Amino acid sequence: MSGPDASLTVSVVICVYTEDRWEDILAAVASVRAQSHPARETLLIVDHNEALRERLLKEYKEREDVRVLANAGPRGLSAGRNTGIAASRGEVIAFLDDDAVAERDWLRHFAEGYADPAVIAVGGRTVPIWASGRRPVWFPEEFDWVVGCTYRGLPPGRVRVRNVLGGNASFRREAFDAAGGFATGIGRDGDKRPLGCEETELCIRLSRARPDAVLLIDDRAVIHHRVPEVREHFAYFRTRAYAEGLSKALVARSVGADKGLESERRYATRVLPAGVLRGLRDAVLARPGGAGRAGAIVAGVLTAAGGYAVGSVRARRGGASFSVAPVEGGAHG
Repeated sequence: MSGPDASLTVSVVICVYTEDRWEDILAAVASVRAQSHPARETLLIVDHNEALRERLLKEYKEREDVRVLANAGPRGLSAGRNTGIAASRGEVIAFLDDDAVAERDWLRHFAEGYADPAVIAVGGRTVPIWASGRRPVWFPEEFDWVVGCTYRGLPPGRVRVRNVLGGNASFRREAFDAAGGFATGIGRDGDKRPLGCEETELCIRLSRARPDAVLLIDDRAVIHHRVPEVREHFAYFRTRAYAEGLSKALVARSVGADKGLESERRYATRVLPAGVLRGLRDAVLARPGGAGRAGAIVAGVLTAAGGYAVGSVRARRGGASFSVAPVEGGAHG
């Protein structure tokens, strides 16, 4: 694959919702402004928080490359991303979490992927920054998705995937023309139950709309994602695993279990059993946390399965749903 197209224009969307992350937001924007492949613009989409929006407008009033906009849809991450897509001007729209910083060549590696015209989405690798300074000894790398990071079991290098991970991802604009935007009613909503899977559902929908499309993850496109102290505890681990099960049930209901659980089957039958065996081996060798990691994997699987069962019943009864709307706007070029 050839090098990056220097003329490729990229808009970066960062969805924000709380002043508690003020310093994180400033650091995220600074990391985008320092890219070796410059972003055309950074869009800060504020999720129904007028005080935060006014503070950001004042902070970036001298910066033409940073735009601050209110979420034009219902509260939540999906509608915020859709607002950013509609307002953006780049040929490619990249998404960065508000509590993450991108390495300098993040957008350059994305741009390299788009040198192939068949590629319609490129994701990257997300590395945790633990609030305590180190990974909790019981926390298995196979479950780093719980804290929004790349997990053990994903293939290394630059590879084709079913879906990219939303906090470190990019799409050609035409992806949203073909498939619509992120589904509302499925993803995150501030600090409420930590649902997810909105990018999984979008990518599956995109592959159906464009069967020839290629989706990639390039593990050189690195961001560093802050993990707050509250998320280092087992209570959050369990809550997030349960919420993932609920979300997966919605996705499977929408796109069918074959596609909706395609990657998860390999993960559950190969990656997780290997992780349990590794943990047990470490326990036998008296290495710290081995038994805890094995136990956490088992608990995570059972909790996610419970969430999936509950979510499936709700979906069948019509008590849980989400909607997809076309994304309007987007003056690019």
